[in-house]
Amino acid sequence: MALTVEQAFYEFMRDTVDLDPQIVKNARESRNNNLLENINEFDNDDFFNLCPEYNLHFGSFSRKTKCRELDDIDLMIGISADGATYNPHNSWDNVTITASDTDTAQIGCSDNYGRLNSISVLNKFKKELENVREYSRSDIKRNGEAVTLNLKSKQWNFDIVPCFHTEEEQDGRDYYLIPNGKGNGNWKKTDPKREQRIITRINNKHLGRVLNTIRLIKYWNKRGQMPTMPSYVLETMVINYFNSSTETSEWIEDRFYEVLKFIFYNIQFPIYDLKGIEGDINTLSANDKNKIRTRAKNDCHKAYNAIFTEIKERNMQKAINMWDEILG
Repeated sequence: MALTVEQAFYEFMRDTVDLDPQIVKNARESRNNNLLENINEFDNDDFFNLCPEYNLHFGSFSRKTKCRELDDIDLMIGISADGATYNPHNSWDNVTITASDTDTAQIGCSDNYGRLNSISVLNKFKKELENVREYSRSDIKRNGEAVTLNLKSKQWNFDIVPCFHTEEEQDGRDYYLIPNGKGNGNWKKTDPKREQRIITRINNKHLGRVLNTIRLIKYWNKRGQMPTMPSYVLETMVINYFNSSTETSEWIEDRFYEVLKFIFYNIQFPIYDLKGIEGDINTLSANDKNKIRTRAKNDCHKAYNAIFTEIKERNMQKAINMWDEILG
């Protein structure tokens, strides 16, 4: 039993919040060895020409910001353009791709105007994945951007996103094009590498104290006492806090308190995506924002009292009990 707040948080993060290291190891091996090897075997006359150099690990598992339990792992699979083109002047979330006129798979997934339909591409991936023995079934993810692959003996799924990589545009940036999930078969721009660079830079600036703070805040977000913020929105808010802070405490409970205060003050305002593509991603209703703001305020007050009890009163057990009320 922990006798100090520091020890209590260490045990809580290790046993409740952070992913089990062995599960992480197994998941990476399953992704890098079994899954990618199986997908590479799809590269045949009936399937798209794949471009493995543009495969990309992305999402919270890749960024090391996922808290327990491990439910999904995101993976982008690069497709060779083979002469396919896109309109760079389309809106970011409604890009049209003109299919290759030499690639049989692309032609088969195109409409009468030669536009490559992202839904048809997803279905083609789904059909191939259904033939892999290690997985129980596959399905198109609800948001229409990925094929979800369910494993027979593991607790996690793989979300597989087909993608194309663009050349540099006039703004000096290159992008990944993925299914837009709108039901019209078009595509959208994304740039996970830019996002990862930003997170890595800020985490390094704050001596590696950012990622575990994100995981702790995500755990708090999932406790069910308020509307749940989308994971990406919450993660962006935490990054924004650290980006605006010149220095941070070495104690995770202090960082937790400061982030709650930041959420209280900022949840009602626009939150812009780190990739610099989507604009304001804070689509929560006014009612949900108010409920989250109230919960952040109340727990911020409780956290302040817990820190006061630890530092000023030197009553460790009372402080631990107060943290237990906030986090369980």
